[in-house]
Amino acid sequence: MKILYFISVIYLITFLSNAHAYLDPGTGSIILTAIISFLALMSLKIKIYFQKIKDFLKKSKEKK
Repeated sequence: MKILYFISVIYLITFLSNAHAYLDPGTGSIILTAIISFLALMSLKIKIYFQKIKDFLKKSKEKK
């Protein structure tokens, strides 16, 4: 089974042709927007997790 995958990959790599595709400025804008929104989402997730850790440590300090 692995040999079939290997042969398939080799076949695809050796017989690829050029796509001659065109990316217009709108596509670049969409990609840039997706990257920026992903970074904003990750920073928000990190902020939420740090807030949860901070609240947990604050509660444990108050119990003592």
